[in-house]
Amino acid sequence: MSNTDIARALQTAFDEQDAEAADRLVAEHFTFTSPQDDHLDKAEWLRVCFPTAAYFSSRTMLAIEELGPHDVVVYYEYVVAESGEHYRNAEVLTVRDGQVVETRVFFGGRES
Repeated sequence: MSNTDIARALQTAFDEQDAEAADRLVAEHFTFTSPQDDHLDKAEWLRVCFPTAAYFSSRTMLAIEELGPHDVVVYYEYVVAESGEHYRNAEVLTVRDGQVVETRVFFGGRES
């Protein structure tokens, strides 16, 4: 699989809440960083962040692009289930040896 395929597969695993697939796609030494999370390890990410898909009533991938040999940028829009508000985020996933080793999330603002 290409790095883009791996990034898509991880997004799908999140949307479908397939923890087994996510576990296979994410390296043991994985780190996750967002404006709310500072370098979570794999176990903490699976415990804290992964089960949050129900927060979204929908998530739509708008773009996915490889940046060099290891990084993939994923740009997506989501709708908050409770409020109906629309937001856009970007993530940079670093892929090595067929697994995601790092995800860095950049929050976007509310869409009008």
